[in-house]
Amino acid sequence: MRRLGYVLPLIVCWVFLGSAQNKYEREHRILKKQFPQKASSFVLDKVKDVKRVRYYKEIDSAKVSYEIKLKKDKLHYSIEFDQNGVLEDIEITIKQVDIPEDSWANITRYLYNTFQKWKVQKIQQQYPVSEDESHETTIQNAFQNLLLPSLNYELVVSTQKEGKHQPYEVLFDAHGNFKKLRKSLPPNYDHVLY
Repeated sequence: MRRLGYVLPLIVCWVFLGSAQNKYEREHRILKKQFPQKASSFVLDKVKDVKRVRYYKEIDSAKVSYEIKLKKDKLHYSIEFDQNGVLEDIEITIKQVDIPEDSWANITRYLYNTFQKWKVQKIQQQYPVSEDESHETTIQNAFQNLLLPSLNYELVVSTQKEGKHQPYEVLFDAHGNFKKLRKSLPPNYDHVLY
């Protein structure tokens, strides 16, 4: 009985930590009027000549967030806000050739060491908001597509392990050093507005 007292908390911690590494999110397209007004006007007042502006609400296992997706200068941007309309990060969809060679070498080394088979489905260059700079500076850096030491690379990777396919989101720093790995659900296509 005494042993059970030690084992039970370990099992609870293991289950809690194991589920924290999974990303169960669903993204749904919403109307502009359903998006936090503060967030929408903040970005669109600062960034001009944008195309294909779309609004999304994202619900995952831990939080609710909002995203503006748009196109500017032939690049696809995703601007994420928390549920109060506070900027969290800006992501740009890029290709492998846009990542410095040394960083890409570190990223691929991690992927080869972690998965039997893998294929990169999407790469995003991420500009997270930090306490060291204003939101305006983060926006300016992202829309100038600057390669800064503070940026991250987020990869969506389709993997195969023991015959099972599993998508993951893997986060790396600007030098290609591993930061975080989360299981990801496949995209949800029932949110399309006609």
